[in-house]
Amino acid sequence: MKLTVHVDGGSRGNPGPAAAGAVASNADGEIVGERGELIGEATNNVAEYRAVLLGAALALELGATEIALVNDSELIAHQLNGKYKVKHVDMKPLYAEALSKLGQFDSWSISCVRREQNEHADLLVNQTLDAGVL
Repeated sequence: MKLTVHVDGGSRGNPGPAAAGAVASNADGEIVGERGELIGEATNNVAEYRAVLLGAALALELGATEIALVNDSELIAHQLNGKYKVKHVDMKPLYAEALSKLGQFDSWSISCVRREQNEHADLLVNQTLDAGVL
């Protein structure tokens, strides 16, 4: 089964309080699962990687064997696709963990879209931050 999972991570401040969000949908576009997670103090890029990990974990829990990740971070998408090297020492473990998690699927892809095309995942991030920061 293939799922499309929109993921987003964000931090209020950079670094600052951070969260990740993931929204999984089936081939018909029906949302079959969603999750938000507070991740503590982090940068935006760390939050974006944590969102990829959250989305992959959600898809695995839902029984997916294939995953199409959609995010709004060109950096993360290009690093995972091998277009960009991961140079920052703090990002290398998250990159390795993401590749390991994605390797559990028969196939995976990640693509980058404009923020407004990733609205539901972004909303989850902000709701999670609001609930955890207030």
